[in-house]
Amino acid sequence: MNAFADGEDAALVALMHPFASGALAWPASARKLFVHARDGWPLRAMPVGHLACEQQFKPFADALQRGGLGTAADVAEERFPMVLLLPPRQREQARADLARAVQRTVPGGIVVASISNNEGARSGESDMQRLFGSVQSISKHHCRVFWATLDDQALDRALVDEWAQLDAPRPIADGRFVSRPGVFAWDRIDAASELLASHLPSDLSGRGADLGAGYGYLSAEILARCPCATALDAYEADARALELARTNLASIATTAKPDFLWHDVTDGLPRRYDFIVTNPPFHQGRADLPELGRAFLVAAADALVEGGRLWLVANRHLPYEALLNERFASVRTLANERGYKVIEAVKATK
Repeated sequence: MNAFADGEDAALVALMHPFASGALAWPASARKLFVHARDGWPLRAMPVGHLACEQQFKPFADALQRGGLGTAADVAEERFPMVLLLPPRQREQARADLARAVQRTVPGGIVVASISNNEGARSGESDMQRLFGSVQSISKHHCRVFWATLDDQALDRALVDEWAQLDAPRPIADGRFVSRPGVFAWDRIDAASELLASHLPSDLSGRGADLGAGYGYLSAEILARCPCATALDAYEADARALELARTNLASIATTAKPDFLWHDVTDGLPRRYDFIVTNPPFHQGRADLPELGRAFLVAAADALVEGGRLWLVANRHLPYEALLNERFASVRTLANERGYKVIEAVKATK
């Protein structure tokens, strides 16, 4: 998320600027769709009735829910006179989202998008112009907000149809998994996760959890290697990634029962575990947030049973050891190579 120093969401502020300045009229009484919606004061400055919000990242979805906006049920067949869009950083996913925004706009309707300058604003504006033929734009708060009116005569329908499929699931890793643009390390096996998997023992047993499971690589490794695992919960904040994990684990022959939880791990875990594995996130957008990774480790420590084991991989520079030594009886580094460290931490027994 793009942010000012005081925590404001710059892309959201810029998205609302044309309405606040009078460059665009906010259709208060008409249905509107907000794709990749985020809550915040700039949105609240407008009448938010008749606003359908789509958000697949759990922390943002939870914030919308707390604010009374909630998230829309499937509105894929509904078309709107206005679609608001905060495109993601990944280009193929952003193009697919822009194309689908077009498909969900009525003729004569308007699509409005906002992107931070350092996350592809000019490219996004250029993409909209290729689809619509012409756009209007404003530069504000180190972002660009741009919009266009859907004119069937000027619209490049063939390009819309082509781009709408750019983020479709596809095989990766020689067909072992399916993934899609926009998911973490979407087109490969992440090097850090692969290093962690190479150090996991085969004796992991009981109920386990994979925190930040992505498209399911580490969970797949556990189910394939650890016959004594009886259950494995895949936690993921990105609903798109979680559906991929569900698909990728379905073909693994195992007696363990997998479960899939769309959940913000930083809120804590609802179950207790014998073991936990994680490649915790430590950034959001371009911002490094080591406290995000630490929140994952706190959640893991709280959820493990006595004697439970945590296995994690992290970038070498991240300062997790002090926290681990506070919360666990035993902490040891198993690998320190290729810029990553693999750590095993064991919870105390009474």
